[in-house]
Amino acid sequence: MKQDRMPLTVNRPELLIDGSDAAFRRLVHDLFGFLARHETVRDGHARYIDLAGVDYSVLIAIAHIGADRDVGVKQVADYLHVSGTFVTRVVNKLEAQRLVRKQSSRTDGRRVILALTRAGLGRLEKLAPIQRRVNDVQFGALSKSDFLLLTGLIEKMIISSEEAIRLQDQLHQAARQVHDSHRP
Repeated sequence: MKQDRMPLTVNRPELLIDGSDAAFRRLVHDLFGFLARHETVRDGHARYIDLAGVDYSVLIAIAHIGADRDVGVKQVADYLHVSGTFVTRVVNKLEAQRLVRKQSSRTDGRRVILALTRAGLGRLEKLAPIQRRVNDVQFGALSKSDFLLLTGLIEKMIISSEEAIRLQDQLHQAARQVHDSHRP
Protein backbone atom coordinates (compact mmCIF):
# COMPACT_ATOMS: atom_id res chain seq x y z
CA MET A 1 0.00 0.00 0.00
CA LYS A 2 1.49 3.34 -1.05
CA GLN A 3 1.72 5.97 1.65
CA ASP A 4 0.56 9.53 1.12
CA ARG A 5 3.36 11.96 0.35
CA MET A 6 5.14 13.01 3.53
CA PRO A 7 5.64 16.72 4.27
CA LEU A 8 9.03 18.09 3.30
CA THR A 9 11.63 18.14 6.07
CA VAL A 10 13.60 21.03 4.50
CA ASN A 11 12.73 24.15 2.46
CA ARG A 12 16.12 25.32 1.17
CA PRO A 13 16.37 24.76 -2.61
CA GLU A 14 19.99 23.60 -2.16
CA LEU A 15 18.70 20.64 -0.14
CA LEU A 16 15.87 19.66 -2.48
CA ILE A 17 16.41 17.57 -5.61
CA ASP A 18 13.57 17.92 -8.12
CA GLY A 19 11.35 19.23 -5.30
CA SER A 20 12.03 16.18 -3.10
CA ASP A 21 13.82 15.95 0.23
CA ALA A 22 14.59 12.23 -0.23
CA ALA A 23 18.34 12.83 -0.80
CA PHE A 24 18.46 15.04 2.31
CA ARG A 25 16.73 12.36 4.40
CA ARG A 26 19.13 9.73 3.01
CA LEU A 27 22.08 11.94 4.01
CA VAL A 28 20.75 12.33 7.55
CA HIS A 29 20.25 8.59 7.95
CA ASP A 30 23.66 7.87 6.42
CA LEU A 31 25.21 10.28 8.93
CA PHE A 32 23.54 8.33 11.75
CA GLY A 33 24.89 5.11 10.23
CA PHE A 34 28.41 6.50 9.99
CA LEU A 35 28.26 7.90 13.52
CA ALA A 36 27.13 4.55 14.93
CA ARG A 37 29.96 2.74 13.15
CA HIS A 38 32.53 5.35 14.14
CA GLU A 39 31.41 5.11 17.75
CA THR A 40 31.88 1.34 17.54
CA VAL A 41 35.42 1.89 16.22
CA ARG A 42 36.13 4.42 18.97
CA ASP A 43 34.78 2.03 21.62
CA GLY A 44 36.98 -0.73 20.17
CA HIS A 45 40.04 1.52 20.46
CA ALA A 46 39.05 2.28 24.04
CA ARG A 47 38.46 -1.37 24.93
CA TYR A 48 41.94 -2.27 23.66
CA ILE A 49 43.44 0.02 26.32
CA ASP A 50 40.88 -0.85 29.02
CA LEU A 51 38.85 2.36 28.86
CA ALA A 52 35.30 3.38 28.06
CA GLY A 53 34.85 5.21 24.76
CA VAL A 54 34.27 8.64 26.29
CA ASP A 55 37.27 8.21 28.59
CA TYR A 56 39.45 7.38 25.58
CA SER A 57 38.13 10.43 23.70
CA VAL A 58 39.08 12.76 26.55
CA LEU A 59 42.46 11.07 27.06
CA ILE A 60 43.47 11.38 23.42
CA ALA A 61 42.11 14.94 23.20
CA ILE A 62 44.34 15.94 26.12
CA ALA A 63 47.29 14.31 24.34
CA HIS A 64 46.63 16.01 21.00
CA ILE A 65 45.93 19.48 22.39
CA GLY A 66 48.69 19.21 24.98
CA ALA A 67 51.28 18.48 22.29
CA ASP A 68 51.15 22.15 21.24
CA ARG A 69 50.18 24.08 24.35
CA ASP A 70 48.86 23.91 27.89
CA VAL A 71 45.47 22.27 27.97
CA GLY A 72 42.65 22.81 30.44
CA VAL A 73 39.12 21.53 30.76
CA LYS A 74 37.72 24.30 28.53
CA GLN A 75 40.08 23.48 25.67
CA VAL A 76 39.14 19.79 25.84
CA ALA A 77 35.43 20.62 26.01
CA ASP A 78 35.71 22.94 23.00
CA TYR A 79 37.78 20.39 21.06
CA LEU A 80 35.25 17.60 21.67
CA HIS A 81 32.16 19.86 21.47
CA VAL A 82 30.92 18.81 24.91
CA SER A 83 30.35 20.58 28.22
CA GLY A 84 33.08 21.44 30.68
CA THR A 85 31.16 19.58 33.38
CA PHE A 86 31.28 16.41 31.30
CA VAL A 87 35.03 16.77 30.72
CA THR A 88 35.66 17.45 34.41
CA ARG A 89 33.81 14.26 35.36
CA VAL A 90 35.82 12.17 32.89
CA VAL A 91 39.13 13.82 33.84
CA ASN A 92 38.46 12.95 37.48
CA LYS A 93 38.01 9.29 36.47
CA LEU A 94 41.20 9.35 34.41
CA GLU A 95 43.08 10.99 37.25
CA ALA A 96 41.85 8.29 39.65
CA GLN A 97 43.25 5.71 37.20
CA ARG A 98 46.55 7.65 37.16
CA LEU A 99 46.31 8.28 33.41
CA VAL A 100 45.98 12.08 33.70
CA ARG A 101 47.43 14.53 36.18
CA LYS A 102 46.24 18.00 37.07
CA GLN A 103 48.52 20.83 38.07
CA SER A 104 48.07 24.52 38.70
CA SER A 105 49.07 26.87 35.93
CA ARG A 106 52.34 28.70 36.55
CA THR A 107 50.86 31.91 35.14
CA ASP A 108 47.33 31.68 36.60
CA GLY A 109 46.97 29.76 39.84
CA ARG A 110 43.19 29.44 39.34
CA ARG A 111 43.65 27.50 36.11
CA VAL A 112 44.21 23.74 36.10
CA ILE A 113 46.51 22.26 33.44
CA LEU A 114 45.91 18.70 32.31
CA ALA A 115 48.63 16.33 31.14
CA LEU A 116 48.97 12.64 30.47
CA THR A 117 50.96 10.57 32.90
CA ARG A 118 53.48 8.01 31.66
CA ALA A 119 50.77 5.37 32.08
CA GLY A 120 48.31 7.41 30.01
CA LEU A 121 50.84 7.96 27.24
CA GLY A 122 51.79 4.29 27.42
CA ARG A 123 48.22 3.23 26.72
CA LEU A 124 48.01 5.48 23.67
CA GLU A 125 51.38 4.16 22.43
CA LYS A 126 50.10 0.60 22.83
CA LEU A 127 46.99 1.44 20.79
CA ALA A 128 48.68 3.48 18.04
CA PRO A 129 49.66 0.65 15.62
CA ILE A 130 46.15 -0.82 15.68
CA GLN A 131 44.52 2.60 15.62
CA ARG A 132 46.46 3.59 12.50
CA ARG A 133 45.46 0.44 10.62
CA VAL A 134 41.80 0.71 11.58
CA ASN A 135 41.55 4.45 10.86
CA ASP A 136 43.30 4.00 7.50
CA VAL A 137 40.66 1.45 6.51
CA GLN A 138 37.70 3.42 7.89
CA PHE A 139 38.71 6.56 6.01
CA GLY A 140 40.30 4.75 3.08
CA ALA A 141 37.56 5.83 0.68
CA LEU A 142 38.70 9.46 0.93
CA SER A 143 41.23 11.13 -1.32
CA LYS A 144 43.28 13.98 0.14
CA SER A 145 40.95 16.53 -1.47
CA ASP A 146 37.90 14.59 -0.18
CA PHE A 147 39.43 14.60 3.30
CA LEU A 148 40.12 18.34 3.26
CA LEU A 149 36.64 19.06 1.89
CA LEU A 150 35.01 16.83 4.51
CA THR A 151 36.88 18.40 7.44
CA GLY A 152 35.79 21.88 6.31
CA LEU A 153 32.21 20.75 5.82
CA ILE A 154 32.05 19.09 9.23
CA GLU A 155 33.35 22.26 10.91
CA LYS A 156 30.60 24.26 9.19
CA MET A 157 27.97 21.65 10.10
CA ILE A 158 28.94 21.75 13.78
CA ILE A 159 28.42 25.53 13.83
CA SER A 160 25.10 25.38 11.97
CA SER A 161 23.98 22.50 14.19
CA GLU A 162 24.55 24.63 17.29
CA GLU A 163 22.43 27.37 15.67
CA ALA A 164 19.74 24.79 14.84
CA ILE A 165 19.69 23.54 18.44
CA ARG A 166 19.22 27.10 19.73
CA LEU A 167 16.41 27.70 17.20
CA GLN A 168 14.74 24.41 18.11
CA ASP A 169 14.84 25.33 21.80
CA GLN A 170 13.33 28.75 21.05
CA LEU A 171 10.57 27.22 18.92
CA HIS A 172 9.75 24.64 21.59
CA GLN A 173 9.67 27.36 24.24
CA ALA A 174 7.33 29.50 22.11
CA ALA A 175 5.06 26.52 21.43
CA ARG A 176 4.88 25.74 25.17
CA GLN A 177 3.98 29.34 25.93
CA VAL A 178 1.19 29.26 23.32
CA HIS A 179 -0.04 25.94 24.67
CA ASP A 180 0.06 27.17 28.28
CA SER A 181 -1.77 30.40 27.39
CA HIS A 182 -4.71 28.38 26.03
CA ARG A 183 -5.13 26.33 29.21
CA PRO A 184 -8.12 27.15 31.36
